[in-house]
Amino acid sequence: MTEMSTLFGLINFSVSDGLVFPIAIALFAVGLVLLIIGGDKFVDGAVGIAKKFGVPDLLIGATVVSIGTTLPEVLVSASAAAVGQSQTAYGNAIGSIICNASLICAITIAFAPGFTDKKSMRVPSAFFFGSAILYAGVAIVTGTFSRTIGIILLSVFAVYIGLQIKSALVAMKNPLADGAVVEEEEDEAETSVLINVIYLVVGAIAIAVGANLLVDNCTILAQKIGVPESVIALTLVALGTSLPELVTAITSLRKGHGALSLGNVIGANLFNLVLVSGMAITINPFAVPAEKLIGGMNASLVVDIPVMFTVMLLLTLPGLIKGKLYRWQGIALLCIYAGYCVFQFAF
Repeated sequence: MTEMSTLFGLINFSVSDGLVFPIAIALFAVGLVLLIIGGDKFVDGAVGIAKKFGVPDLLIGATVVSIGTTLPEVLVSASAAAVGQSQTAYGNAIGSIICNASLICAITIAFAPGFTDKKSMRVPSAFFFGSAILYAGVAIVTGTFSRTIGIILLSVFAVYIGLQIKSALVAMKNPLADGAVVEEEEDEAETSVLINVIYLVVGAIAIAVGANLLVDNCTILAQKIGVPESVIALTLVALGTSLPELVTAITSLRKGHGALSLGNVIGANLFNLVLVSGMAITINPFAVPAEKLIGGMNASLVVDIPVMFTVMLLLTLPGLIKGKLYRWQGIALLCIYAGYCVFQFAF
């Protein structure tokens, strides 16, 4: 018999060893569903309340929605860090960046290449690569992330959000300015404040419970499959917490706006680096996971971080230089992601 626990250790039960794996898979899946539904409802509630108090759409998009769609990653990594599961905290953040760039955005580029706004890409790209260089430098030189690094990353997040708010306010004052988006008014049935508050609370609870189920059962699955916990986090957990971005990308593709998901992915990846990682490190500083070695070297340093830089450079450089997205980009990124997943499980 094996002891299993769910819901932050409040529910404990014993199961036969033969049932541990299927139950862990089921609870893992439930966690993913709760994360997706919870994130969706949390954003709906937050946006609804913000609109009730007269906060403009542009400002809501720059702050509430951006943070809300990253909540699954934040809760998973924070929960993992709090209980000492540094492999999951690290793997979820880095894995989500790789997944967002080389799977989610790659799908839209491969099927619907097009033009993009170079100016709108510059600030988030600069913030991302600046933060990534700091993150990689600390990982390579010291091999550990201190609370000071976590606070620095969170400070970068605060500065970026501040610039987003400032940019949104300027755009609202001058809606015809270059790069400003003019929103079309839509007649929508208004939702009461009470309903929005319920969405907010239920969404937050669902995200918290889903994150807990995901983290707990990630460890069980890693043990049963016989692969490092960081591998599960870099692939399955990262893909699961990135599903909201995948849904957004597919929706954009269906509506003929495939290139629009690029900005969302760059922003989401920046948040994964400075908010998700920053929060986890600040809660509980940890060393760079070294469960997996390649030629005697830490795979996190010689594979995960280099792949992160590679896919982000491949994703952003053509757009920054030419202002255009190419089908070969999407195909190349998809091939990199496939190879990365094969490497994680086969070696």
